[in-house]
Amino acid sequence: MESMHWANNLLMLLDQTLLPGKIYYKPCCDYHEVAEAIKCLRVRGAPAIGAAAAYGIVLAALSAGQATQKEYIKQVESAGRFLKATRPTAVNLAWAVDRMLGVMTQAGALGAEDLSRVLLEEAHKIHCEDVESNRRMGRYGQELVPDKAGILTHCNAGALATAGFGTALGVIRAACEAGKQVSVYADETRPLLQGARLTAWEMMQDNIPVTLITDNMAGYLMSKGKVDLVIVGADRITANGDVANKIGTYGVAVLAKEHGIPFYVAAPLSTIDLSLPDGGAIPIEEREQDEVTSFGGIQVAPAGVKVWNPAFDVTPHRLVTAIITERGVVRPDYLQNLRKLAFEQ
Repeated sequence: MESMHWANNLLMLLDQTLLPGKIYYKPCCDYHEVAEAIKCLRVRGAPAIGAAAAYGIVLAALSAGQATQKEYIKQVESAGRFLKATRPTAVNLAWAVDRMLGVMTQAGALGAEDLSRVLLEEAHKIHCEDVESNRRMGRYGQELVPDKAGILTHCNAGALATAGFGTALGVIRAACEAGKQVSVYADETRPLLQGARLTAWEMMQDNIPVTLITDNMAGYLMSKGKVDLVIVGADRITANGDVANKIGTYGVAVLAKEHGIPFYVAAPLSTIDLSLPDGGAIPIEEREQDEVTSFGGIQVAPAGVKVWNPAFDVTPHRLVTAIITERGVVRPDYLQNLRKLAFEQ
């Protein structure tokens, strides 16, 4: 299932708020619609929103096609700032926008039509590179997965969260392609149930055995010896190896440490932010209270109750067994080894 594709100068985004009940590709004809889709989680997952934002820049460029070159560049840069402001935690979003704006700057004195063509080619590259990096990540990561393993994952880090194949779920898919028999346990992932709605659905589409559990069952599941390893994705990884991921990941990591279970993070290099020293510097998005107080339009909490709704938490590097990237598996010391990996040619 594609999270997005480009057709007839439109970005077609799979509306993940409707899954698993309905498969619908929302056409986005300008960057404002892309930004709305990112903000409202129609498209979500760090690599996916990065790719979507790249196409959002293309849409901004196409709409500015009749402007002077100075005005054209001004409009596209403004669109970039607008897109980057939609979600602050996932670094892939800013990375993709900055890469697109950098290509525009390097293109120099090209006319509007040629600039738009160059930007579209770059967006396609970002999309294709993500799919290929996920597959390479999967090949490295599957070597860490024993045959007949029980794997716990949190939130959704599959094809839906990327341009294709997936990060954490990509490792699981690669293990299956290698002939290993695995079973997956998917945390439901409150408050928006990405594990229940998306991960369970993805695994069932691929005929990979999956069992859905509520978030507060993970510790007991581990105590019963049913979990051999945990694999999650990431929205940002700092220089020291601290990991920001969907809220609840930190709790899973603590439980894995207590039960002696390896805790792996699968993420592309574009998710690694060497400019931040540690997880305390990561901006954590806080979302609307009605995501917690209601579900499916039905109020499930007392009216007026105070709500705290951070979308992400930070898992300290000391709880992370290894980080799986498209260039290989990184183990501690992360401060040294992540930097070394990032600058490899």
